[in-house]
Parts: sequence; structure tokens; C-alpha cells
Amino acid sequence: MEFLIEGITNLTWQNGVMFVVGALLIWLGIKKGYEPALLIPMGFGAILVNFPFSAVLNTTITSSTGMPIESKGIIEWLFNVGIEASEMMPILLFIGIGAMIDFGPLLANPKMFLFGAAAQFGIFFAISMAALLGFDLKDAASIGIIGAADGPTSILVSQVLNSRYVGAIAVCAYSYMALVPIIQPTVIKLITTKKERKIRMAYTASNVSKRTRILFPIVTTFVVGLIAPSALGLVGFLMFGNLIRECGVLGTMNETAQNTLTNLITLLLGITIAFSMQAKDFVTVETLMIMAIGLTAFIFDTIGGVMFAKLMNVFSKNKINPMVGAAGISAFPMASRVVQKMAQEEEPGNIVIMHAAGANVAGQVASAVAGGIVIKLVLGML
Repeated sequence: MEFLIEGITNLTWQNGVMFVVGALLIWLGIKKGYEPALLIPMGFGAILVNFPFSAVLNTTITSSTGMPIESKGIIEWLFNVGIEASEMMPILLFIGIGAMIDFGPLLANPKMFLFGAAAQFGIFFAISMAALLGFDLKDAASIGIIGAADGPTSILVSQVLNSRYVGAIAVCAYSYMALVPIIQPTVIKLITTKKERKIRMAYTASNVSKRTRILFPIVTTFVVGLIAPSALGLVGFLMFGNLIRECGVLGTMNETAQNTLTNLITLLLGITIAFSMQAKDFVTVETLMIMAIGLTAFIFDTIGGVMFAKLMNVFSKNKINPMVGAAGISAFPMASRVVQKMAQEEEPGNIVIMHAAGANVAGQVASAVAGGIVIKLVLGML
């Protein structure tokens, strides 16, 4: 009988907290529709790993005869193989992301690249903030990368740097990505005037040639490989996915990358990252601090993009709607949709979606590059 109730007698209040966290993530995914493909598996995984002696983790249990029995858990195995040993899952996910992205709006208006770079400001602000709050360099850098607004990049960087807070970082990154429609409008309205939000931007449709679309991922890979090779894992697979999309001769493979591969890796990544959400590691004061720093990173991403647009307006004859700068974060395509919705609310008929989409896909590339740069800088300093 003691063996049968071992799970119950070893439950702690921290396990209870994690059950609530798991249930909350599932609720946000189902009821609110916030990143359900990730939050639901992550939430359910958080529940699975927080039962004492859970069979999804590698544990040693004592049988009724007193003999130790080694239990090989599937979630811990997936984490060891797919994330810890090779960072395979987050990198493979970038193939699917690349296959889904249309870089046409960005290629038609290349200056949107600048907004993708400006909106990464939150990363470096958050790294500084985390360091000042007492986190060591590798943990501070891993926490700061939440500001990339890119879940796979956050997981990859925190794992490569061997951070102790991979689970908390992943939850923050994906949760705040899901909350972009709530976070960004509030911040944008605080730092812009109604007149600025009503600015109309002319957009002349530019037919980007197929050759340009094909050359873009190849050239980008060469450029990143030469100037920031540490980012090549992320950017290279992102560009490979985009090449599959644009080459025009891999239709079935393109569909597989966009749908089957992306859904499979997303499902496995969500439930696997829950390995880092065990109560003993997650229910800590540091987790609350990480959540606060992560929110700050997202806020300063938005501020960086908007303020850069305002700076450009000082020198530009054709004014830029500052909200477009906020779309430079990597949360694709939510950020561009939020900006368009706000523009429409302020001035019916104001269409800025193409400019915002250009900035948004630039942010996807910039976040991957920023992740590689952070890895290179931190490893070089350790």
C-alpha cells in the first residue's frame, strides 16, 4: 500500500503551484487562443513532470521487494536528445518558420531592415538589467534574449549557454509573445501621439522578381556566415526554409516544412521543454524576477522600434508612422497585425500592413542574428 500512495505522500506545495501553472497555460491556449500550439503542450508537460517519481522522467523507484528500479522517462530523453545534446528541435523549427515567411514586403522596402535591428534594443537592456540584479553573465544573457520575442531563439541561447533557467525563459518568451496584442498597444499609446498614430504611408507595390526572392536567402546566409558565423545555425536554417518556399520546384517539401514539420516540432518542443519546469527549479524567486525582466525586454523592444521611427522622421521628408517601428520585433505575424489594427482604429482606411510586415520579418532575421551574437560574445568572455 505504501508503494501505491508514494506519489501522494511525496507531493509538495511547489508541485501544486506547478500544476496550477500548467493548468493556466492550457487555459490561455484554449480559452484565450494565445499560442495554443505551444502553451497547451507546455502546460500539459508541466503537469506530467511534477508528479513525484513521474515515469516521464528518469527516476529510481523502490519496488515492493526493496530493489531499486530505474525508470527511463520519455520527456527527459527527448530533452537530452533534442535540446540539451544538439539543440535540434529549436533549429529544425526555423526551417518551418522560414518556409512560412514572405520576405517580399521587406525586399520591396529594404529600409525596414533598420526597424528589425532597432527593435532588438530590449535584449541588451534586459541583459544589463539581469546582470545588475545579480544573475551571472550566462544567465543574464539567456534571460535578456527573451527580448528577441522569439521562442526557439530563447530556448537555443539559454541551452547553449547552459543557463539554469531554461524552463522559466521558455515560458516567459512564449507567454509574452502570446500577449503581444495586449502589451504592445499599451506601450505604443504611451509613447506616441494620436497625430503620429494617424500618419499615412504611401506604399507602391513593387514586384519583387523571383530571382531576387531566390537570391535573398542565399546571399543572407553568406553575409551572416562571414560576419556572424555563430548565428548561422538559426539564420541558415531560417533561410533554407525560405529557399524551399521561393525556389518553386519543391512544392510538396514546402508544404511539409510549413505544416507537418512545423506542427510536429512545435508539439514535441512544447512538451519537451516542460522538463525544465520541475517545481524544484521553477518555483523560485528567480523565476519571478525573470518574468519581470522578460516583460521589461518586450516593452523596451517596442520602445526601441518606435523611438527609432521617430528619429528617422526628424530627417525624413516622407513621414513614417512610428507604430511600424514596433512591428520590428520577431513576434511574426502578430506584431504587424497589431500595428495595422491600431492604425485602422485611429484613422479608418489607413493601411500600413505592408510596411509593418516588412519590419516584422526583418525582426525575425534580426532576432536570430542577435541570438548568435549574444552566444559568441558571452562564450568569448567566459
